[in-house]
Amino acid sequence: MNSKRLDIIVLGSGTSTGVPTLGCSCAVCTSGVAENQRTRCSLLLQSGGCNILIDTATDLRQQALREGIGHLDAVLYTHTHADHVNGIDDLRAFNMKGGPPIPIYGDVATIAGIQRVFAYIFDDNLEPGYRPRLAPHVIEGPLNLCGLPILAVPLQHGEGMSLGFRVGPFAYLTDCSAIPKTSLPLLRDLHTVIIDGLRFRPHNTHFNIPQAVAAMKELAVERIILTHLSHDIDHHRDAKILPPGVEFAFDGQRLSFTL
Repeated sequence: MNSKRLDIIVLGSGTSTGVPTLGCSCAVCTSGVAENQRTRCSLLLQSGGCNILIDTATDLRQQALREGIGHLDAVLYTHTHADHVNGIDDLRAFNMKGGPPIPIYGDVATIAGIQRVFAYIFDDNLEPGYRPRLAPHVIEGPLNLCGLPILAVPLQHGEGMSLGFRVGPFAYLTDCSAIPKTSLPLLRDLHTVIIDGLRFRPHNTHFNIPQAVAAMKELAVERIILTHLSHDIDHHRDAKILPPGVEFAFDGQRLSFTL
């Protein structure tokens, strides 16, 4: 059986404000340390020349330029909060060379929300102009994109819901405050998880770091990478107090797996 390589790039590891946070003069926001420079949360899956983006973060243009992303084959959406969708207009740059519309995927509420908030993209009565050409799809089961088996994982995000995504031994679980019992079987036998770990203090819509670590330890995850980090977190200072097998994500971080 042929193996397949999966490469992952953490495009953004920051919370909704990004880090540095506007108007803030705290030690982290003014540190100048590369790992403390956090754009809004997003991820890129790469395999066999295909690029699959998770979320069009507010900083998509900056992230794509930094990583030299020349094309996109699909976009997966976790939910419709602004920091995860507001870069959607930058997708038009990937349409300029022609080709079919870029397929975008999300749950029913997410696709409906994107079509409502960004109605100009999907209005057939408007001139094409400079707007993205996108083909929306509601996720109704396992996906196979570019030969990658992708499983959507429902997550609790405060009073709302979001989606995580699993590909083989890896899962990306940003923006969550709990994992429903019905989702636990979808997360068995994982090696590496990138998971929401906003800060050490509690928060009502995000896992804090102790909660995220505990949830992943329950699943016996070997490598736990914390993302959606706020300016409470100093990468190098706070990495020293993380448990073994736990680390902070950073913009530009790369991971590789054989599927």
